[in-house]
Amino acid sequence: MKKMLLTAALIAASTASAQKTQLEFWTISLAPLFNDEMNRLVAQYEKENPNVELKWVDVPANAMEQKLLAAVAAGRPPAAVNLSSDMAVKLVQQGALEPLTLSAAQQKLYFPNTLKTFTFDGKVMGVPWYWSPKVVAYNTEIFRKAGLDPNSPPRTIQTMIAAAKQIKDKTGMYGFMPNINGINFIYLFQEAGLPVIKGDKAVFNSPEHVKLVQSYVDLYKKGYIPEDTMRRGYAAATELYSAGKLAMLITGPQFILRVENDNKDVYAKTKVAPYPINIAGNVIHTGLMGFTLPKGQRDKAAAQKLALFLTNDVNQLAFSRVTKTTFPSTVKASSDKFFKQGGGDAVSQGRLVASTELKKAKDLTLVYPDASKLNKVFKDNIEAAMAGQKTVKAALDDIVRAWNTSL
Repeated sequence: MKKMLLTAALIAASTASAQKTQLEFWTISLAPLFNDEMNRLVAQYEKENPNVELKWVDVPANAMEQKLLAAVAAGRPPAAVNLSSDMAVKLVQQGALEPLTLSAAQQKLYFPNTLKTFTFDGKVMGVPWYWSPKVVAYNTEIFRKAGLDPNSPPRTIQTMIAAAKQIKDKTGMYGFMPNINGINFIYLFQEAGLPVIKGDKAVFNSPEHVKLVQSYVDLYKKGYIPEDTMRRGYAAATELYSAGKLAMLITGPQFILRVENDNKDVYAKTKVAPYPINIAGNVIHTGLMGFTLPKGQRDKAAAQKLALFLTNDVNQLAFSRVTKTTFPSTVKASSDKFFKQGGGDAVSQGRLVASTELKKAKDLTLVYPDASKLNKVFKDNIEAAMAGQKTVKAALDDIVRAWNTSL
């Protein structure tokens, strides 16, 4: 009898589980640092929605686009996917995302400029999540060895480059690893006050644009920036800094936590300074993260409900408290006193520094046709210029010519 009752209970439990709606959401590179917070979100959502079984999947940034396109093509997309604004542009153009249907009240939860970032041709293709202006974490010990004052870090791009040269010359270690891989020069142009597209024409092959790119080519050729800058970018920079072999790390302040986890000795020597602005532009490219709905949803209403839950005031504030350095895109959460709290450690410094930079923060992602194809043209030609296979002028001319054929 007991055996029959146990069997019946197991069948009932299995049936109940089978009747639950299975939902999945993906994030970018949050594991393992933020596992606890993501698991809290899962538990909270399942508590509020007992008919749902929610699964969280974390995906490396460099694998997200292909993994999502494969899931959409296979007819098995997740309910909600965390994408950066530049990823969203490409995936919207490839028809891989569904528009959301937000009421006026739902739209008002978010800052208008952040919601606008995920709006294409009047359609809201995602809800904004978190962002944080870049800061510079720097190793005070390497600064001292190079004869630089750790209490007076560089404040402009020009003085940062000069400091990086001095560090390499005096210590043999790299001063910094600039964010110039992929299409990042598009953001550097805008930070320098230089136009990228005017009307429907690409215009970034002027003498000023050439001079800016040439300055980094020269640093690369003379060994002032690491050889794998163009291949591995941010990941390599974080590894080098955590190993005590890089003086300055340009990073989102939330990732200073990675340094603390990887090397507490280096973390103890770390101070945080504002991202050195280019005086001509006086703007800091600040990529915005959001949640989007992939194409082919079986239950679009359930998917949208999940995206709104993940980005609501309460959960955006909770996420910021865990990362300690990211900022919400919702109006109410952003006004919390947490963002004004200080502290002597590098993570607290990062939050305070980034909070002062928010007024200069702007997502400089541009929307243009055939983004995936044009971005590849841009990347390939910049890499050719860095490798000395083309002059900078020839590389920029070739990119502009190819872009203007499509624009």
